[in-house]
Amino acid sequence: MTSLVTSRPAPMRCASADRMMWITPSRIFYAGLLGAPSLQSKGAVVVYVALEGALRVRVGGGEARSAEVAVIQPYTPYEIVACGRHVLSIVIEAETVDRERLPAPLNECGPVAMPAFAAHVRQLHRAWVDKGAAFDLTPGDFDPSFFGAALPAARHDARIAAVIGRLQGQPSTPLSAVEAAAVAKLSPSRFLHLFRQEVGATFRAFRGWKRARSVLHYVKRDDNLIAVALDTGYPDAAHFCRCIRQTYGLRPKDIFAGSRKLRLIDPCPPPARALGAHAGGAQ
Repeated sequence: MTSLVTSRPAPMRCASADRMMWITPSRIFYAGLLGAPSLQSKGAVVVYVALEGALRVRVGGGEARSAEVAVIQPYTPYEIVACGRHVLSIVIEAETVDRERLPAPLNECGPVAMPAFAAHVRQLHRAWVDKGAAFDLTPGDFDPSFFGAALPAARHDARIAAVIGRLQGQPSTPLSAVEAAAVAKLSPSRFLHLFRQEVGATFRAFRGWKRARSVLHYVKRDDNLIAVALDTGYPDAAHFCRCIRQTYGLRPKDIFAGSRKLRLIDPCPPPARALGAHAGGAQ
């Protein structure tokens, strides 16, 4: 197996003033530190764009390959490194789009040839950095900005949609499979089967991703990590650290340290966790 890092990275960086994260309920745009290459897996379609040079990516234990754009499919283990320490990325929540009708490159997994798209994303990032405090885009502006139009929306069975909506809106609130089945008015076994059929992931994996994703809303908060873990629904620090590392390939403390100079644009922060809730009940 070839190494992801084949030579000393060139000093291609995103200046402190250029680092940003625009997070909406169904999308994320990030410009900033990538971190060391470590195995990770997210419950979303993730598009990476190199700021300069190339990315090097390994999907599912395969051979490392290079390109300036890489697309990763939901719940797929991968490792990635950039020529420099910084990257641009777009995160598309998998359950919000009809993946069969997505533009063809977004159904790839690994490096893809999209030079015009890469240039467009870099130009958008520079324009948004230049706007500074005048950045005023709404969640509805996200897809048209990057893709020219809204991506095709998914349509789910109403019973499963009710559970998806609950986890999207309150990711830190405990919700067991049995409780979710009751929300859907289905038996637990039928619910779990239908959920996987509709969403393309197990209920447990989906719930875990939504919780890990919610942590991104807190990266600028001046608080200790135990408080963040509890506020986002994790039962303890050890569980928090393990889950975050599996999702992002980084320890929570490294994510928060690397976000100190990040400009967070968060027009729709999640509601506060229900008083007295305890994540240990969500099995």
